[in-house]
Amino acid sequence: MALTDWTIIRKSLFGRLFSTLTTTITVAVAVGLLLVLLMMRESGRRAFERGSGNMHLLVSADSSPLNSVLNSVFYAALPPRAIEYARFNAMMAKLPPMEFAIPTQHGDSYRGFRVTATTPEFFAKFVPQSGETWRFASGKAFEGEWQIVAGARAARELGLVVGQKDIVLTHGSGASREGGGETHVHKEYGFTVVGVLEPTGSAHDRALFIDLNSAWILHAHDRHERETAAEHAEHAHGDEHDHDHDHGHGEEKRLTAADLTDEDRKITGAYLRLLTRDGSDTPANLPQVFFALRADPTITVAQPKQEIDKLFEIVGNIDQILVGMAMVVMVSSGIAIMLALYNSMEQRRRQIAVLRVLGCSQWRIFGLVITESAVVGMAGAAAGVVLAMLGGRVVAAIMKQRLGIVVDPNLTPELLVVVVAATAVLAALAGVVPALLAYRTPVAKNLRAIG
Repeated sequence: MALTDWTIIRKSLFGRLFSTLTTTITVAVAVGLLLVLLMMRESGRRAFERGSGNMHLLVSADSSPLNSVLNSVFYAALPPRAIEYARFNAMMAKLPPMEFAIPTQHGDSYRGFRVTATTPEFFAKFVPQSGETWRFASGKAFEGEWQIVAGARAARELGLVVGQKDIVLTHGSGASREGGGETHVHKEYGFTVVGVLEPTGSAHDRALFIDLNSAWILHAHDRHERETAAEHAEHAHGDEHDHDHDHGHGEEKRLTAADLTDEDRKITGAYLRLLTRDGSDTPANLPQVFFALRADPTITVAQPKQEIDKLFEIVGNIDQILVGMAMVVMVSSGIAIMLALYNSMEQRRRQIAVLRVLGCSQWRIFGLVITESAVVGMAGAAAGVVLAMLGGRVVAAIMKQRLGIVVDPNLTPELLVVVVAATAVLAALAGVVPALLAYRTPVAKNLRAIG
């Protein structure tokens, strides 16, 4: 039977099985790490795009467009300034008709979870991800005041269920009222849970949603308390002995929407979507509307998708560092292949000499070692792809469970071909030094009788 090159390579690999396996595992870990990082980078970008959904523009009074997106879409912090609702309506009246212009207000929380005050249009027209509508695990959207809808993660961690009553909100993120030392809780008004959302894989899963009028009434109540306290203080100062003025002390007036003033009606942002043609998501008049809004220096206008791209440009250096570390591990695996083959050459000199006697040329011996090295690299790359797929799923499950972020780690065929081919080339290069050693192995010296 003719001794083929593949037979020689196979016998060589199995003849030093432990070395072959450990080297292959080293390559697999390096390839798997690199692929997981590349998958998570692209999947992370897509995950961040979830939440901005089908809006085209975001209007706020934040200091920058990026801060606006982080605060109003990802709930990073409370928006520092507000916009009068009447002024917002006046701005919208000057613009072309829109598919929706949904106001939002962020200023309250419940046990650490942010509350978004908005209108029923938020659930009817805005969607957290293009092509995906809101779905309710139980209940429905709010239809009026003192009703609350819980995002999936917020409901799970807070134990909220439909029908639960007396949910009282905290002003801000739990900070004290007017700089005082006690936590400011809107204890005068309780909410009832009317809906729990299905997971969306966006930051909205961590939020609670209420009607805009309810939020305005909460803060109007604060204003009313301050005015009443000031009035009592003034009366007490005018006549310290007139106790008739104290008849209102201890009485709690429950405000309604009829008690609201223009000063009470404020928003911190608005989600805008322009009218588009069927089959298109980019309206032709988007630049004109964008620059028309930017003409007002007191507001900030953001295009969420562009700001997310900028965010990833900012953190891109971190990505490059991580990918660079993975590449270093790849190079280290190449060095491991070289060392494994180089160390095996000392024991294989007699085998190489026998092959030379049987008719193998020096260049054929050189090619056999290079091919053997490349085979180890390709086997490691194949195992690395499997590790990456498993690792990507594990990471995605952990991120969904702990952070509520949905990532879809997929490997494109083009990426797989490039990574596997690059690994094979790197492994082949790692085999050059051992191959040169095999090429230069003297025949007569290594065929002498042993002992």
